[in-house]
Amino acid sequence: MKFGLTYFLLLLFSTALFAQKKEYAVTLIADSLKDNANAVVRLYQIDINVASQRAMTIHKKRVVTVFNQKGMQAIDAVEGYDNRSSIKNMEAIVYDAQGSEIKKIRRKDFIDQSAVGGGTLFSDARVVYLQYTPIQYPFTICFESDFSTSTTANIPSWNPMSNYFESVEKSVLNVTCPAELGLRSKAFNFEKYNVKEIEVSPRKIQYEVQNCNALSPEGLCSVYKTMPKLIMGLDSFNLEGVDGSASNWKEYGAWFSENILKGTNNLSDEAKAKILAVVGTETDPIKKAKIVYKYMQNKTRYISVQVGIGGFKPMLANDVDRLGYGDCKALSNYTRSLLEVVGVPSYYTELYGDDDLKSIDGSFTSLQGNHAILCVPNGKENIFLECTSQDVPFGYQANFTDDRDVIVIKPEGGEILHTKAYHDQDNSQKSKGIFEISPEGNFKGSLMRVSEGTQYHYKCQIEKLSTRDRELHYKNSLSNISNLKVIESKFINDKDQIQIIENMVFNGDNYGNLSGNKMIFALNAFNQYSSDVKKMRNRKSPFEVQRGFIDVDEIEVKLPVGFTVEFLPSNVALKSKFGTYTIEFTKKDNSTIVYKRLFLKNKGTYSNQEYDEFRLFNEQVSKNDNAKIVIAKM
Repeated sequence: MKFGLTYFLLLLFSTALFAQKKEYAVTLIADSLKDNANAVVRLYQIDINVASQRAMTIHKKRVVTVFNQKGMQAIDAVEGYDNRSSIKNMEAIVYDAQGSEIKKIRRKDFIDQSAVGGGTLFSDARVVYLQYTPIQYPFTICFESDFSTSTTANIPSWNPMSNYFESVEKSVLNVTCPAELGLRSKAFNFEKYNVKEIEVSPRKIQYEVQNCNALSPEGLCSVYKTMPKLIMGLDSFNLEGVDGSASNWKEYGAWFSENILKGTNNLSDEAKAKILAVVGTETDPIKKAKIVYKYMQNKTRYISVQVGIGGFKPMLANDVDRLGYGDCKALSNYTRSLLEVVGVPSYYTELYGDDDLKSIDGSFTSLQGNHAILCVPNGKENIFLECTSQDVPFGYQANFTDDRDVIVIKPEGGEILHTKAYHDQDNSQKSKGIFEISPEGNFKGSLMRVSEGTQYHYKCQIEKLSTRDRELHYKNSLSNISNLKVIESKFINDKDQIQIIENMVFNGDNYGNLSGNKMIFALNAFNQYSSDVKKMRNRKSPFEVQRGFIDVDEIEVKLPVGFTVEFLPSNVALKSKFGTYTIEFTKKDNSTIVYKRLFLKNKGTYSNQEYDEFRLFNEQVSKNDNAKIVIAKM
């Protein structure tokens, strides 16, 4: 009996040891990695084996210690698959703070669902992910997966760090590939993180990085411009069953044109006759393009379709014409097909669409885009058409596809071109108005405002609002006017000039603050700038103003009857590398003040040492925008 008891205790002890991963104990994490971190990635290892042009396997192991609810996103226990790929294995094990196993999660316990939302008509893409509710913090989770696919055109990038407030103890990349496939790579921001290069050759890539401390977002800086990243590609690849070969963008464009786009532009005789009739006798290529673009906008609507060649091959133009819908690929290709019928050349174009200015890397050929538009040659300039919107003016691109390098697909090959850049002076808002203050301090005014460039994009969204939502918008944007009431608002959306004209009449209460026989109020009622540039000690990263703008205001201010000016703010003129700001106050007569304001913010990239100067400039603008006049009863 004693022997049996001893054996039982030894068995329990050995089982406990087996269920423990002492190296996962939270106490072993360096204090520097815990600082400012919601989670610590203990290990992120990705092993990619390209066995042939048509076979790739990926093994991932990700061990993450999570300190709080905000750190849950660092787990990243997710994999996608479609008809040409599969998840061979997927599991996770959860450990407590001491490294003892508390839960094992099998593939069947993961959630398997469609990878797209309600805006997608149909798709063969699915996603499998872990939804885990922790018992307590901190805990550690070890996630492993094995994935295989015949598509080798899209080798996943290595992102050893990808989120703020997330430290990395160790991250490893191993890639193997037959040398004849031409494995290539390009690194970004490695020098800042002491990434160790173990081997880089046409057959093998190995990197390792350790002890990367968590970063805090510093604003005015994109993650992809500060964190380490490695992108990879093959000279010979397969895209959903179609073999390809491209070591540069010219070869890529020729392959794409011949293998992906070829045969997708056919239209029925009826469709051809209809567009020819719509264009009529017009001979100018750009005017014909405008007519075709408007025709396409009126006839179609955007619906995401992500099947076929990796979501790359567009629907047939004839199907779009018949059904009246398509995704960015289909609608761009459909517009290209219509233009071809009327004799206007145009080219399918891939790019990375985003509010951030993110370019296709012209020095590295790989699949980098997420969106498709259309390029229409126009002499030295090119006109780029966004084909997914029923409202956007012809050739207008802000703020999703503007000012970035794109790959234009021509039959003779691909070409890197740059889309339209909206310069500071182009992004204008010009206002002219008048307001008067009653002896009780109440407000009544009217304003006419013309917005162009990137500011057109923001204002045209207001046009779609209901009367109630529009009034709420103005109440929020003019919150300095108490109890604002929109008496009248009219919009003119001039798509030929690409400008929004707003005409508005407002009322408000207690704008003027009465104290005894005096009243005080801000002369800038309609366009006060609120600086959102925060104080920051020891900023590490450079910062960028991606889009500049100019605001020009001229407002007449009618003083209440029986009051005279006791204090009028001084004129201001500020000029720096970040922009120009001027305000001018003029007494037109004893009861009227004319307020003129110009605020130009320059686009640019600046060093971290210039941040405090930039913050001060913005604070000065904000302060002077709130400059107040003091008037007194006569």
